[in-house]
Amino acid sequence: MELSPRLRWKIDRFKQKLGGALGGKRENGRPKLCPACGTLVGSSATRCHQCGANLMFSLAAASRSLSKLMPETSPATYGILTLSCLMYAISLVWTMRLSGFEMPSGGGLGAIMNLGGIASSVLDRLGASVPLFPFYIVSGVVHPGDFQQPWRFVTAVFLHGSLLHMGFNMWVLMDIGPMIEDLYGSARYLFIYVVTGIAGYVLSSFSIHFSVGGSGALLGLIGVMLAVTMGRKSASMQMLRGQIIRWLIYIAILGLLPGLHIDNMAHLGGFVAGFILGKLMVDRAPVAPEERKRAYLLGWASALLVLGSFALVAFLNLRAG
Repeated sequence: MELSPRLRWKIDRFKQKLGGALGGKRENGRPKLCPACGTLVGSSATRCHQCGANLMFSLAAASRSLSKLMPETSPATYGILTLSCLMYAISLVWTMRLSGFEMPSGGGLGAIMNLGGIASSVLDRLGASVPLFPFYIVSGVVHPGDFQQPWRFVTAVFLHGSLLHMGFNMWVLMDIGPMIEDLYGSARYLFIYVVTGIAGYVLSSFSIHFSVGGSGALLGLIGVMLAVTMGRKSASMQMLRGQIIRWLIYIAILGLLPGLHIDNMAHLGGFVAGFILGKLMVDRAPVAPEERKRAYLLGWASALLVLGSFALVAFLNLRAG
């Protein structure tokens, strides 16, 4: 039986798509860009002729695929925002299951600060930063300190103790995060955020209290901005430096107010780490292929560290029941 022209066309199209999916040559394919260096390559190429990067299986290719699922601008900042909000929602639901929804006790500033408060036992189970020496006790149960549970240095960065705590930190993140991400690129920006957050909680672990929140990492971003503006004499840089110094003064004053339970050690550790990174790293997005490769490596290592830490927390909670 002779096939109609339309049916033959559909069969030919299906064969072309099937051949492309199985690695066959695509007819009339369009050229594409190398995700590592941006060079124009052929439609059937598997490696870039300019930098040698694998176009299908590389950190650059994986980053490009992931970027299609994220916002075009500031994807790492929105990723941090999403994870922080998700962890707060999980911790709030868990707290409500344990004790139900309770209106904050007291009045005034204390009531506002405690709105949407998370139980300390829940924060502990989800990976709050805890004292280093030698053990700590929650609800009568003895637990090992931070250096015996190093994933807490990572997970604590994305946990928050109340609605206002999370809201304020996320407001600051969305205010300064996109600027740093645009300056350094998404991969190196994520590295800076995670590393400065870890540095803050390493220093904080020498204290004797619980701590959660992204403020150490946010102070790290402020430290990076201060390092970038140091020595720059343009009017815009001087204005930005003055604004940063005012922020630091306000934060220092807040840290001295009683009843706010601000972790000044985490702030200090994050700020110092950010300032050092700002002095060591070139303050521009990576351009050369080798720079991009190193940036992708830092970004993916940071992302996998965060995901691996929370996966370990989930495993330990499932095992504990």
